[in-house]
Amino acid sequence: MAYEFKVTRRVEFSETDMAGIMHFSNFFRFMETAEHGFYRSLGFSVIMDQFDPPLGWPRVHAACDYQRPVRFEDQLEVHLLVREKKAKALTYRFVFRKLNATPPIEVARGELTVVCVAHHRDGRMAAVPIPAGLAAQIEVAPAVALGAQAEGLNSKASEGSAN
Repeated sequence: MAYEFKVTRRVEFSETDMAGIMHFSNFFRFMETAEHGFYRSLGFSVIMDQFDPPLGWPRVHAACDYQRPVRFEDQLEVHLLVREKKAKALTYRFVFRKLNATPPIEVARGELTVVCVAHHRDGRMAAVPIPAGLAAQIEVAPAVALGAQAEGLNSKASEGSAN
């Protein structure tokens, strides 16, 4: 069973703002990159049209806390951890680390909660249980993994707040 997935992305020029810092909205795009990769690693896609009705994963919560700036050509590791698993919903924690820093440092932490929904032909969406074949492959990350990630970021935030 899986509870984590990592992906590496380079910050493109088009993802930065006039200050040369990655625009805050792009952290959410990077989270989606990791989420989609996680589903693919389990043999699924975020678009589940093999089911009738087709299933999707709308967001019901999205957040990101930014600790350090990220700039053009920085190499980021996005670490997805399953924080919570319910019958119809998943909550992911995302830890962003700048790999081209020495040593690599955490720069942000995000969270997404997604709900499995059926897309009915009449346009209605209704929450449904996560398909058994997918649910059986996903587990919640061990507390030590979730705790270590949170502690590491909180200590970095404390250091950063003094600057």
